[in-house]
Amino acid sequence: MLDRSCWTLMTWRPQYRSSKFRHVFGKAATKENCFDGVPITRSVQDNHFCAVNPRFVAIITECAGGGAFLVLSVSHTGKVDPHHPRVSGHRGNVLDIKWNPFNDYCIASCSEDTTVKVWEIPPHGVLKTLTVPWKELQGHSRRVGIIEWHPTANNILFSTAYDYQVMIWNLDSPEQVIKNPVRTIKHHTDVVLSMSFNTDGSLLATTCRDRKIRLMEARSGNMLQEGSCKTHKASKVLILGNMKMIFTSGTSRYNSRQFVLWDQDDLSTPLLEENLDGSSGLLFPFYDPDTHMLYLAGKGDGSIRYYEISSEKPYIQYLMEFRSHTPQKGMGVMPKRGLDVSSCEVFRFYKVVTVKSLIEPVSMIVPRRSESYQEDIYPMTASNRPALTADEWLSGVDKGPILMSLKPGSELTEPPSETKALANSMDTCRSWSRPGIPQLSYIQDQQEAKEASNLVEDDRGQTHVINGEDLALCSPPRTENELRLKFLKQQEEIRRLRELLNQRDVRIKQLELEIKNIKNSQTQS
Repeated sequence: MLDRSCWTLMTWRPQYRSSKFRHVFGKAATKENCFDGVPITRSVQDNHFCAVNPRFVAIITECAGGGAFLVLSVSHTGKVDPHHPRVSGHRGNVLDIKWNPFNDYCIASCSEDTTVKVWEIPPHGVLKTLTVPWKELQGHSRRVGIIEWHPTANNILFSTAYDYQVMIWNLDSPEQVIKNPVRTIKHHTDVVLSMSFNTDGSLLATTCRDRKIRLMEARSGNMLQEGSCKTHKASKVLILGNMKMIFTSGTSRYNSRQFVLWDQDDLSTPLLEENLDGSSGLLFPFYDPDTHMLYLAGKGDGSIRYYEISSEKPYIQYLMEFRSHTPQKGMGVMPKRGLDVSSCEVFRFYKVVTVKSLIEPVSMIVPRRSESYQEDIYPMTASNRPALTADEWLSGVDKGPILMSLKPGSELTEPPSETKALANSMDTCRSWSRPGIPQLSYIQDQQEAKEASNLVEDDRGQTHVINGEDLALCSPPRTENELRLKFLKQQEEIRRLRELLNQRDVRIKQLELEIKNIKNSQTQS
């Protein structure tokens, strides 16, 4: 007879961890759904060079005599006009761009000219080159490499430069040129390589060229934890939501690509170290707190590895890898509220492909047979509405993000009155620099168009109005800008109608299933 220990060994079976995201796959967009002919910057800065929101895609471009970036409509794919107007107000190369998470028409940029500038984008896109920013932030003494918006407070911006300082800016300040930040953090002894906030924005983690990882209070800058590992040189850092863990990617002592997981409350020793490969490109980490999925995109190669994070050992579970033949220089990420939930899309990248002058969307999709809304993969997510004003946050208040549902037909949150006022506030100089652009926010424009589209009367004495324009006064466009403006209006209206039709189709299928279930239950009874 076999003893108990031998029997245990013989009956052992590998334990596979069940996961709804085990079969997630990446799907690259077709050529006609990419942005082709984009003059991508040749900068060697380890940034993403691309920023995305549900309305616009912004890409840092190569430019002589200063820095510039393109702003394109998300739906305006295909060949990009080489003479497309740009945002070009910097005197040096643009190094980083970030969209305001609470205002889709506000974007910040930083440059080698030591300044940070915040821009207002017109509702229908950039139709004329922008040179005058909404705000200009002057405080750094050397080139500014990274900027980050606060995740829950409105109009709070963080910046870090090659002067080793992290500065906090309040954009609610009435001055157009702000020279004094509300706070300066001076803990770093070398260049800051990355910054990351926790969910409510109360903590800030940084990696530095001195190999140290620092965790501090975001508002006061007080140091909470400081750690390093002799076998790990960290480049990028992420605070993994509310899981009390910090993730860093970088290189090992033998220059192989590596990632490390840390306990947020103890940075003395890492929880996990894992070597990946011997490639020299940087690893860009992206974390989705809704699905607890972590994505690693290698700079200079075409792979995107993805993992699932858990609070118990082994902490990180490898899922799969997306591979392509086109190497990426940077990556933009679409916010969750801009995803296509009808196709079970849980994440979307915008690959910056320098060798082809291409911006290529890559969708991460959960394969499901049902076409109905999948609530288990779309929990409540952060909305486009700030939880705090800048003054509330500066006074010591911390709040988590305001959540929204991605279910079709659910009421999306709109920006508050302060954010609407930001989209409408324009200087006289900016009005002169962008003639012919309606000085209205997008939401107001859509509401007026919806009301006006219903005002079509056949009586002789009444006005005929369609899409907000009087047919009697409607004249053909006289200039190229007017023609482009009308085209973009039509494209936006078509997109809105398509979204409405998709929502109605989903609702019809849901009702049909409910009717079928009721009939089956009645038949069985």
